[in-house]
Amino acid sequence: MTLADLLDLSRRVGGLLAQGGLSICAAESCTGGLILSTLTDVSGSSAYVEGGLVTYSNEAKMARLGVREETLIQSGAVSEATAAEMAIGARALFAADYALSVTGIAGPGGGTDEKPVGLTYIGLAGPQDLLRVERHIWDCDRIGNKAASVEAALRLMLSALNA
Repeated sequence: MTLADLLDLSRRVGGLLAQGGLSICAAESCTGGLILSTLTDVSGSSAYVEGGLVTYSNEAKMARLGVREETLIQSGAVSEATAAEMAIGARALFAADYALSVTGIAGPGGGTDEKPVGLTYIGLAGPQDLLRVERHIWDCDRIGNKAASVEAALRLMLSALNA
């Protein structure tokens, strides 16, 4: 996927959010703010983007998003449970209609047999107790893994808006 493709996807998501009078925020770890950067590359995004946090450390995930220490100990920072708690925490913090979250191992180091480089969890929290988490394993370099995660997050958001 090219940057132009990501921008087109961001425009589609933004258009649906704006049309519905809905808002979005994000809690990012391995993408380092790239989801929000991509969303705000669209003119007029201030109508629907509330804000977001890059919570790279476990301490930041707990202090800013309310991720439970127990979750981090039992499941790890890169897990379905952590992505879910990140999305729920961000949505509450920013009082947004939707929240995206991402946590993963961008690489090239940091992977294990159980959690390889490229393993990423993308969460979405929304109205009516909507909570989805997708698991992906990307096979790219660090930048490619980040871009693939942004694409997957925007596609997840698009699918929720089109449901």
